Amino acid sequence: QVQLEESGGGLVQAGGSLRLSCAASGRTFSTYDMAWFRQAPGKEREFVAAINWSGGSRYYADSVKGRFTIYRDNAKITVYLQMNSLKPEDTAVYYCAATRRDYVVDPNEYDYWGQGTQVTVSS
Repeated sequence: QVQLEESGGGLVQAGGSLRLSCAASGRTFSTYDMAWFRQAPGKEREFVAAINWSGGSRYYADSVKGRFTIYRDNAKITVYLQMNSLKPEDTAVYYCAATRRDYVVDPNEYDYWGQGTQVTVSS
């Protein structure tokens, strides 16, 4: 019932910023918890950040805490990931995901996924 499409990825120098967007469609979008994951070449998909249905609860991976911010606009049915102070190790394909349950760090627990957007950070 939810379709997701990421955008906003690109090439940026270390220390720069990007804002990723995840546009959603579906009548029940506002009831879903949302998350961002990323996957670098040769590595497993890893959790980045999550936000609950109301936007009042957020959780971040230690690797991005203090640099990334997740937020959502239910009126625009969009979830964002503001990424600041980017590092080369942030280079990956970034995916947004939705779950009917409380957000978790295990990607297998998510019900819907976008196609991903590439983020490349040069040194």
